[in-house]
Amino acid sequence: MSTTSLPSKPHYPILDGLRGVAALTVVAFHLFEAHATSHLDQFINHGYLAVDFFFLLSGFVVGYAYDDRWGKMSAGGFFKRRLVRLQPMVVMGMIIGALCFYFQDSVLWPTIHEVPVWKLLVVMLVGFTLIPVPVSMDIRGWQEMHPLDGPGWSLFFEYIANILYGLFVRRFSKMLLAVLVFLSACALIHLAVTSPGGDVIGGWSVTPEQLHVGFARVMYPFFAGLLLFRLGKLTHIKNAFLLCSLLVFASLAMPRIGGSEHLWMNGLYDSLTIILIFPLIVFLAASGEIKGRFSSRLCKFFGDISYPIYITHYPFIYIYTAWVANHKMPFREAWPVALLVFIICIILAYACLKLYDEPIRAWLKRVVLDKNKKQAAPPANVSL
Repeated sequence: MSTTSLPSKPHYPILDGLRGVAALTVVAFHLFEAHATSHLDQFINHGYLAVDFFFLLSGFVVGYAYDDRWGKMSAGGFFKRRLVRLQPMVVMGMIIGALCFYFQDSVLWPTIHEVPVWKLLVVMLVGFTLIPVPVSMDIRGWQEMHPLDGPGWSLFFEYIANILYGLFVRRFSKMLLAVLVFLSACALIHLAVTSPGGDVIGGWSVTPEQLHVGFARVMYPFFAGLLLFRLGKLTHIKNAFLLCSLLVFASLAMPRIGGSEHLWMNGLYDSLTIILIFPLIVFLAASGEIKGRFSSRLCKFFGDISYPIYITHYPFIYIYTAWVANHKMPFREAWPVALLVFIICIILAYACLKLYDEPIRAWLKRVVLDKNKKQAAPPANVSL
């Protein structure tokens, strides 16, 4: 079966907008994280759950975009489409991460004077592929599988989920998919309530424990999103974007539950939010409509920058965190700089989208996808 050009489908604009709301909340979460002494006093305390929300959105959207196309598309064609969609910004995120690492200076990790440039370049090139780097190449010392751009870990697991879908899960019946989702939910609850921190935080290191966290975090939400799409019984919801945006932010901004004495309580909140609240939000959002021009433009803008800002913001978080640590700066004094970093991340994301990501994806579509369509086309004198 060949890779053919498939007609595009209309987006769910509210889902696009919610992806942007969650991505912007992640940036704020990471800025506040530089001032926290632990996860117990972290402001926007559950911002890390945005990753699980992204996984659920991805499963829903992948089902919507591809479930009815397998008669005209091979697994290879599916993988090529996902690479064209995701990989260009992965490369840009690693380039920005390498540039920031080269020029930054911090008491928190080695500087460029201690890390050979060749090693930095090798880590960047490996990062282009999203293959986790070994411990010997961890130039930052935070045990990240992608030390130049930490959020790359979630893209690594997103690719794994896409591979599982493209090779196997796309063939699952609703019942078999529901069994997979149920078992994944059980694994997620077990992880959350028994974890040493009382949460689902983790997944960014190449260790057995962290890989367990990463797989537990991606398996339920991604395939629950796919199941949610296949159930397909939507309703009509008024003011869905506003309602769902408030629900997303409230879920992520919820203060820590249970304190240091009852860690399992926060783990229970994490798992139930992922298992129940996030699917409800996606259901409501997919059921809503955007009518006003302002809301439509806002959802489009949020959706456009959501992926670019997620994959490019963290190198600037490294710099901000280093600045806070070097100067021992409390947030009440550092907030103007934090606001500036927040704005820079938005501007950079939009610039990367318009000047790099969209042109590169358009070129790759012509070269990789449309080229295969032309090669697969029969000669003009052959009847069909």
